[in-house]
Amino acid sequence: MHRIALLTCLLTVSLMNQVSGLGTVMGKYGDTIEIPCNNGRVVEAEVTFVKWKYDKDGNILVKNQDQNTTVFSDVNYKNRVSIKQDFSLVITQVAMTDQRTFTCMVVLREDILEYPVQLAVYNVPSEPQITNLTTVMEIGKPTTLAQCRSEGANPAANITWFRNKTPLMTDGAAIKITTNVDVDKATGLSTTTSTLEYTAVKGDIDAKFTCQVQHIKSANMDSSPLVFTVNYPTEKVNLQVVSQGPFKEGDNVTLKCTADGNPPPSSYNFYIKGEKKTVDSNTYTLTSVTRENTGEYQCSLVDHEDIVASVPITVEYLDVVFSSTGKIVKKLGESLEMNVDVKASGAPQTSWKKGNAKLNSQPKFDKLMYSDSGVYECVVSMAGLKKTHTFELVVEGSPVIKNLIKERGEGMTKVLKCVAEGFPKPTVQWSVNGSNAESVSEHGKVTYSLTIVPNGNLSVSCTVSNVLGFDIKSINVSAHQKDEKSDQTILAVGIVFGLMLAVLAIGLAYWLYMKKFRQGSWKTGEKEDGSTEESKKLEENQSQKADV
Repeated sequence: MHRIALLTCLLTVSLMNQVSGLGTVMGKYGDTIEIPCNNGRVVEAEVTFVKWKYDKDGNILVKNQDQNTTVFSDVNYKNRVSIKQDFSLVITQVAMTDQRTFTCMVVLREDILEYPVQLAVYNVPSEPQITNLTTVMEIGKPTTLAQCRSEGANPAANITWFRNKTPLMTDGAAIKITTNVDVDKATGLSTTTSTLEYTAVKGDIDAKFTCQVQHIKSANMDSSPLVFTVNYPTEKVNLQVVSQGPFKEGDNVTLKCTADGNPPPSSYNFYIKGEKKTVDSNTYTLTSVTRENTGEYQCSLVDHEDIVASVPITVEYLDVVFSSTGKIVKKLGESLEMNVDVKASGAPQTSWKKGNAKLNSQPKFDKLMYSDSGVYECVVSMAGLKKTHTFELVVEGSPVIKNLIKERGEGMTKVLKCVAEGFPKPTVQWSVNGSNAESVSEHGKVTYSLTIVPNGNLSVSCTVSNVLGFDIKSINVSAHQKDEKSDQTILAVGIVFGLMLAVLAIGLAYWLYMKKFRQGSWKTGEKEDGSTEESKKLEENQSQKADV
C-alpha cells in the first residue's frame, strides 16, 4: 500500500510539473512498426518500470526493472507486440485499427513521465484500372466514357481526368466527373472510383484521354491513353479525280466521292452527264472516254442530295491533217507550200526540222532549189499528246554545166573539170578518153574530172545528161605549157584592149556633146566667160585619151 501511495504521489507531481508533447510516427499498412519511447532517450538505469498503453484505458504491456516483460491480454495486441532494450514498442502487421495514440509511461525513482505518440497508418493505392469503357462518342450527345478505379489506399487516393494532358474539370455542361470513395470494412482501406461523362465535339477526333491516381505517399500513376471513335453527321462531300491526267481519248477515268461524316456513307449518287447513278461504293469509273465526255461531274449523298460536290473533266484530243505526205517530187524553180490543219482541245505547239536541223518556221518555197531537197519532220504536241509527220522533198531538174576549166597536172598531163548541177544525178560523157574521177557535193552539184595527155591542140567537150535533159560545153586544150601561157597572155591583152576602147568611146561621146553645145551658143549669140579656154582644154584632153 505504501508503494502504491508513493507511485500515485509521484504521478500526480509529474502530471503537474511536466510539459509533454504529442509526436507522430508513420507506419505502412501490413508492415512492422517501431514506436520510440521519448525518442529513445530513456536511461535504463534510472527506470523502475515502463508501461505502454493506448487511448485512455487500453493496456498493452509492462516492463519492470530486472524482470521479464508482461503483455496484457488485450485481443488487439497480445500476439503482435514486443518491447526493445530502449523501451520502444514494436507492433507487427500494422492495421488501420492501429491508427491511434500510444503512450509510453516511464516510472523513475522520483518521477513519473508519459510520452504520447500518434501512429498514422498509410497505404499506397493500386495503379489505375479502367472499367466500363465505351468505344464510341457522338457529337453533341453526353456519353459515359469510362470509370477509373484505384484500391487499397490510406488516406484515400485522388483521381484526375486528362484530355491530351490537360486536366478536365466538371463544368456542368460538356464535362461531368463523379467521384466515390468506399472504405473496406475489413481492412479500413479506401477505394476511389471516378466516372467521366463527356459530350464530344469534332476536335475530339484522335484525342487521348487518361486518368491519373494521386497520393501523398506515392508518385502519380497514369492509365494507358484512351482513344474513342467520334461519330458525327456529314456536312459536305468532296469529289476528286483519282486517275492521273491529262486524259486522252481511250483512257479510263475514276471518280471518288468522300464525305466528312463518321462513319462515312456506304453508297453515293454520281451524276454522269446529268444522269443519276447510285453505287454501293465511293468510286465510279468512266471507261474509254472520248472528247464527248468533257464536262462537269457531280456526286451527292443518297439520303441528302442537296449535299453535293462537282469536278470538271477535260478529255484532250489532237487531230492533225497534213497536205502532203510520203515523197514529194517537184521541179527546180517551182513553188511549194505545206499546209497543216490542226484541231485540238487546247493550244498546240508545232515544230519543224529538216534532217537534224531545227527550222524557225513552217517551210514555204516560192522558188525551189536543189538545196531544199531533204527529209522534213513536223511535230505537233499538246497536253501529253503528240503527232509526228515526215515527208521527203525531192527537187529535180535537167543538168546544167556551171563551169568547164582546165588545170595543169603532173608532168605533161592536163586536168579538165566539168562542174554540173542537176537531179537525178547526171552522167558525164567526154569527147576524148582519159582517167575519169567524180566528186559529189550537196545541193545537186557534181564535179567530173578528166586527166589527159594531149598530143596536140584539142577541143574537148563535156556532156552531162539525165532523164530530164542534157547540156554540153567545149574547151580548147594545148599540148604544151607555153601555149597555155600564150592563151593567158592573149586573154589579158584582149581585156586591156577592150578597156581602152571603152574609154575612147566615152571621150568621143563627151567631145561631140560639147561641140554641139558650143554651136548652140554661137547661134544664140550668147557668150560666157572662159568658154573658149575651156573648150580648148577639153579638146586637148580628148586628143590625149584617143592617143592612149
